[in-house]
Amino acid sequence: MAKRPIIIWFRRDFRLADHPALHEALALGHPVLPLVVLDRETQSMGPAALWRWGLAVEAFALRLQSMGSRLILRHGPAAQVLSALLDETQAAGVLWSRSYDPDTMMRDASVKAMVKGRGLLAGSRPGFLLHEPAAVMTGAGGFYRVYTPFWNAVRGLPVDACLPAPKTLPGPEVWPASDDLAAWDLGAAMGRGAAVVRPYQQVGEQAAQARLGAFISDKVAAYKLRRDFMAEDASSGLSENLTYGEISPRQIWHAGQRAMHEGAAGAEHFLKELVWREFAWALMTHTPHIAHTNWRPEWEGFGWRADNSDAEYWRRGQTGEPVVDAAMRQMFVTGTMHNRARMIVASYLTKHLLTDWRVGQAWFAQCLTDWDPAANAMGWQWVAGSGPDAAPYFRVFNPATQAENFDPDQTYRRRYVAELSATPPKAALDFFAAAPISWRLDTNRRYPPPLISLPDGRARALAAYAQRKA
Repeated sequence: MAKRPIIIWFRRDFRLADHPALHEALALGHPVLPLVVLDRETQSMGPAALWRWGLAVEAFALRLQSMGSRLILRHGPAAQVLSALLDETQAAGVLWSRSYDPDTMMRDASVKAMVKGRGLLAGSRPGFLLHEPAAVMTGAGGFYRVYTPFWNAVRGLPVDACLPAPKTLPGPEVWPASDDLAAWDLGAAMGRGAAVVRPYQQVGEQAAQARLGAFISDKVAAYKLRRDFMAEDASSGLSENLTYGEISPRQIWHAGQRAMHEGAAGAEHFLKELVWREFAWALMTHTPHIAHTNWRPEWEGFGWRADNSDAEYWRRGQTGEPVVDAAMRQMFVTGTMHNRARMIVASYLTKHLLTDWRVGQAWFAQCLTDWDPAANAMGWQWVAGSGPDAAPYFRVFNPATQAENFDPDQTYRRRYVAELSATPPKAALDFFAAAPISWRLDTNRRYPPPLISLPDGRARALAAYAQRKA
């Protein structure tokens, strides 16, 4: 029995260290058969996220190869793929890391039932979050709807020590056939943008660990003070790696805790940002409608506009508001966007342009390489006012004021908006290299005037808010 392999189904957990499912299989004495499945749920990711997922798969395959193992690739419905592979390999079971969004939970339940129906080992193991959502509850037994009490609860909970990476990975006696990753063509929808975005990605477990180490040693002390300045490299950048499980939240938590105990001033605030992600996933678990519906039912029927021509200018970074356009172009060039900038562009779309938050959420899902369905849904609804613990609707970010405060010398704006400089930097020109040809953008075109004056946009938003209250 011990010679029969256990299939470890990797999805968004491309690492060897602190991987409970992998650790369990090895502790049971079984060979390990690493598997990735390209199924409908995975293919539903936006172009940038799917392409970046493919880079994670590629890097992980190389890491396994360096240890004498292999990553088997298959495509099709997960239950069918796994059923066929169980027949081929006579595996003793299937283990995977737990996920929490409704679609994958439903898929995983069907896989679990199929494998257990064969009398084999089957199940999900933790690893995506610090704590299971059911472990962080109020005294009355409900879930937290406000972040600060959630943080206060989490900060007092013990976090298990990280599991070490295995030194060896015994494999099956006979390896099954595998798809060719290149044949999946995961970057097809990225088009010419892939070559522009690629240098900004730090892919793989080793890169994630290096990124964490550099942040803790060089940046965490000043994190709280400098993180909002959009031109500065003051954040960890780990959202990209967390998205694909190239590092575990426990690894980040313990590193942040050590820094805090050593007196790093910004460490606790950094940990709060990690727990913000936990809060988003807890809400996704308890109220899955947050992904597609106003979390607060009283916002149903609010007069947001559906997709419109103004939103298209917003998508293309052509609103005439330099900090908004810089942020939208940064996302197209790098695959990510500064967190302060995300709040600015979300407020501008939902309030100055009175456009439904789901329009912006969908575009972020298309363009972000660190796309996280829970964090993005909660973030958009937080800014729009319709979500849990949301910013009050009358809080309308003024892009000009935000730029003055957090990009005082225009470095960020000039970095990404070519029309603002006589000799634009490479990142600004890269936007035109990455943008679809159908947009017909030209570096010689004059910068556009504002879509709406900031005072008029604010007044319109407040009038709509007052009408909703009435």
